[in-house]
Amino acid sequence: MTHDGSARVLAIDSTAIVNQMIALHHPSRTASAALGRLLTASSMLGSMMGEKNETLTVGIHGDGVLGKLLSVSDYYGNVRGYIQNPTADVPRKANGKLDVGGAVGEGTLYVIRDNGIDPQPHIGTITLKTGEIAEDIAAYYAESEQIPTLCALGVLMGEGKEGESVCLAAGGVIIQLLPFADEQTVDVLEKNAQNLAHISDCFHRGMTPAEVAAIATEGVAFDAFDEITVDYVCTCSRARMKSQIKKLGRKEISNMLDEQEKEGKERSLEAVCQFCNTAYTFTEKDLLG
Repeated sequence: MTHDGSARVLAIDSTAIVNQMIALHHPSRTASAALGRLLTASSMLGSMMGEKNETLTVGIHGDGVLGKLLSVSDYYGNVRGYIQNPTADVPRKANGKLDVGGAVGEGTLYVIRDNGIDPQPHIGTITLKTGEIAEDIAAYYAESEQIPTLCALGVLMGEGKEGESVCLAAGGVIIQLLPFADEQTVDVLEKNAQNLAHISDCFHRGMTPAEVAAIATEGVAFDAFDEITVDYVCTCSRARMKSQIKKLGRKEISNMLDEQEKEGKERSLEAVCQFCNTAYTFTEKDLLG
């Protein structure tokens, strides 16, 4: 938080989160960059929630080759994510950069805030501005929640020891202006934002989130209030999956089991978690017994 109360600043090194996502979903390099950026932003935004039982979902429905992207964050900034077409890819831009915007395409970004109590969570939606994620996150907060926001996100992809794609560095910064922000402070923060254009390079050089936050606030006095460790965390379980299937009703479950039998398979159903790809198999007795 700046000393004058003009803005709050969050910075994250999300390299480990992105590499965990890559290990689970095996996405193309462009898909890795797209979902990696979304997870990075969601972690920071989730950590700003006020109650421990709250969750924040950020989704993108684009008409590009990647299809739908989804990330869910908890109060602690832990995240999990999903991408509809993880192996899809597009050619790089003329400057050699990954074309995340081209792979996402045109569409909408939505944010769902669920406090676990109200029957209807708060949902906000905007039209995608660029599909590059950072600009879209900033636009959402400016348009839907009237909070002036600066957002910088980066995912630097490379090649591992055996030729597989790995994330060499990933991270982000979010600056949100608070009510009655000082105009001079705002001018300095906007100028500093230009130095965050290649934010993944900062983390690749070994900078810490605190050091990156210092770049964002250079010339503006601030206090560092908290530092937390965040991770890629899936909350699926066998019991939760079973509960979701049973919501279909006995008739529908029975029909699905009949279809399995007609295809010469065992009378059982398999559910796969879209966030971690863990498969759960349930027998007829499990579901109808």
